[in-house]
Amino acid sequence: MGRWEPNARGRLEQAALELYGERGFERTTVVEIARRAGVTERTYFRHYADKREVLFAGSDLLRDLMEQAVARAPASAPPIEATTAALEAAASVIPDHAQARRRQAIIEANAELRERELIKLATLAEALTGALRGRGVPEPAASLAAETGIAVFKVAFERWIGDTGEADLPHYIRESLDALRTVTAEPARR
Repeated sequence: MGRWEPNARGRLEQAALELYGERGFERTTVVEIARRAGVTERTYFRHYADKREVLFAGSDLLRDLMEQAVARAPASAPPIEATTAALEAAASVIPDHAQARRRQAIIEANAELRERELIKLATLAEALTGALRGRGVPEPAASLAAETGIAVFKVAFERWIGDTGEADLPHYIRESLDALRTVTAEPARR
């Protein structure tokens, strides 16, 4: 495949997933990823700063979608509902179940990638907090809603990739939010 072929970015992501799955993250080089994708090493570095970033390429898109969803939520929506809209927006662009499962297995097998995943989640929480503040949500409510939302997303995502994939990610988000509501409900007073 020549360098002129379309979708170099998508081919690089696919090649990286395949190679990381076959050989492991540590034993795979950027040159090998580029070669499998049919591009040059230089093309790889035009798209990604290093070999980790190919796994986290959608982080900026997720952040933007989440911020936009919070901004579009009705003015009357409580902070957790605006956050829920953000989670559902993020879920709409998560790759298919099999690809997400493969990506997560690669991340879980490498401490450096787990750390990068935590940084990504923290960055998303910061963005959500900022978006909620932009709606006039005061502290600590903005931070609590954002951090809680990211925790819900993380739990829902882990349950989704651990399951058969028959239910979609938004289903697990709603289910996890329902469980959170149960956990935080005040007990009946006697």
